[in-house]
Formats: sequence, C-alpha cells, structure tokens
Amino acid sequence: MPSHALSIDLSRDFLAGGEGHNRWHPDIEPAVRVAPGDTVVMPARDGMDGQLGPGLGTSPDASIGLDAVHPLTGPVYVEGAQPGDLLEVEILDVEPDSYGFTFQAPGFGLLRDDFPCAFKVEWELAGGFATSPDLPGVRIPGAPFMGVMGVAPDAALLAAITVREAADAASGGMVMLPEPACAVPPTGDIARTGLRTIAPHETGGNIDIKQLTAGSRLFLPVHVPGALFSAGDGHFAQGDGESCGTAIEMRATLTARFALHPGRARDRGIRGVHFSRDGAGDPRPPATPERYYATTGIAVDREGRSRSEDLTVAARDAVRTMIDHLTAEYGYTPQQAYALCSVAVDLRISQVVDAPNVLVSAFLPLDVLV
Repeated sequence: MPSHALSIDLSRDFLAGGEGHNRWHPDIEPAVRVAPGDTVVMPARDGMDGQLGPGLGTSPDASIGLDAVHPLTGPVYVEGAQPGDLLEVEILDVEPDSYGFTFQAPGFGLLRDDFPCAFKVEWELAGGFATSPDLPGVRIPGAPFMGVMGVAPDAALLAAITVREAADAASGGMVMLPEPACAVPPTGDIARTGLRTIAPHETGGNIDIKQLTAGSRLFLPVHVPGALFSAGDGHFAQGDGESCGTAIEMRATLTARFALHPGRARDRGIRGVHFSRDGAGDPRPPATPERYYATTGIAVDREGRSRSEDLTVAARDAVRTMIDHLTAEYGYTPQQAYALCSVAVDLRISQVVDAPNVLVSAFLPLDVLV
C-alpha cells in the first residue's frame, strides 16, 4: 500500500507559521490526502512546543503558555470517510526522541493545590529506558505512544461542546475555552472558535491512553468528510492517570495505517473512542507488574469530609499516600515523588459499588527502582 511522509521543520517557529495546528475545527485544511489502507509517517513536536527544552523552565516560578500547547501534525484526509463511519488507526510505530522531560506546572495537575511551585525532570532516552539525574535511582522502561490522536468535530458538535464547557467554566470548573491567542491557524473562525486541545472529547484528542503503543488500534467516530485525523504530544512513558499533568514528554514520529468501517459508528451508536490490541507489537505496558507496591484512596477529603462516590477525591488520596510512601521509604522530595507517580504509577479503580467510599489504588512497579 502507498506510504506518505509528512515533514516538520523544527527550525521554523510553530506559532509563526510552522506546520500543523493546535485547535480542533472542521475548517482546518488537510496536510495530506490518503486512501484507506495507506500508511502515513507523522513526525510531531513535543506537546509544549519546545517551551521546556534542555535547561528551560527549571526554576520554581517557571511557567508555560498553555494557549500554545499541543502542536499537532495533520490533518490527514482519508478518502471516502463520511460522517457516521468508524475510522480505524492502526499504530505501526512510535519512534522516540533522545530527550524527554516531566514538568509540574503551577495550577495544573491532580494535586495542583499541594504543589504550587514548578518542578522539572529532564530525561535521557536511550536503549529503551529513561534515566535522569533529577530523579536518581529510577529507570523507566519505554512504551512510546502519542498522547493526542483525534479527528475534527463537525460544526454542530463543536457548538455543543463549547456550550457545555462554558457552563462548566461558569460553575467553577477547570476549563480552557476557545481563545485566539496563540492559535494555529492564527486567524478567522478557527482561531476564535476552535476547541482547545487540553481536554479529550467525543472525537478523541488529548486521550493520554498509554496502551496505544505500536501494535494497537484506535477507533474514532467520523464527524466530517475525510475524518481529518491529527496527532501529537509524544510520550515515552506514563503512569495511568498522568497525575502531575505531564508524562515523559518528547518529540516523536508516529507511523499509522488507516482503514474505514462504513456506517459503523452510526449503526452501533458509537459516540467516543474505542481501542484494541490483538497481541502484536512491542513494547507495551503490562496490565499489572509482577512486583509492585500499591496505596489506596477513598472518597474522603483532607478535612475528613465524605465526598460520596467521588473518584477524583479518591484518586488524590491514593496519590498523596503514594507520595508519602516514596518520601519516607526512598528519601525522594515530594516533588520528585509526584513526578515519579506521573510517569510510572498506575491509578486503577478498585471498586465503585461500596458507597460512599469508592476506592482507587495506585500501583508502583518496583522494577523502575534500581
């Protein structure tokens, strides 16, 4: 089958006209047109668009511009794709860079109230592992994947998402609404109304599913002709939950093959992302490591108040308890421990039926500690 290769000129500033986009909108022009069965090679900038390269953003008061995050490569127009179809994206390879970082941004992450200062871990990516002098005694096995993969919404879905997220913001929720500052493309309706890339939606997007390594398949309902698939935000490794807000972030190159299932999303009522693996491909994250230490959290907040059936409160409790364990047992600072949680600790829902105390477990694979 034919192969297509997109290119990224890293010497060109993304915001000043570099290839790609950082908003979701049906009017973004495709970068390439392919037929079902074709393979596409898609290099991508890191999710922070180089704001946190080697030596950058290391001070406690460092900040990043969230308006510019997630420079995406694409869109890929798949010939024949129509609304109601299901797009299949077979992930053939995710090639990592040699440099990665993990960053705790003030005001962001699961424990943003606990960690008001910035903190950064710089990783060397080599031989299938990540190591760092900023987090000594840790060796993280690589399982590269793309944090962002998705298709364009149609005009009706874009409007519906905007209305519901505006309501979330009005009620005090943490939402990034449409904003033309730092938008790419930078002008017109796309910049004014395009969806931000921070949150995932029915169309995919910033799904951060670490199981989507080489050998897996992603299924996305199609909303516009051609589907308009894009990808970015390469991750070398991540714990389920990405608790501090970043994984081991890196530049990466995705190689994917596309297939279509006509009418399947419409006929089966598929509204969101599905994914699968048939046993092929390597590396892949294990379901449960052979050696681990786990902490648990319940839906009781720090003031001792019950927050009945609130999984977010339980997840925060589990991560805080794991941070306490890592600081007491291994001597890490709380920020080092928080970073380790984000790149290696898996959050699992252990039970949701024993109300009010739903329970979330945090699994630390002991093999990452050397």
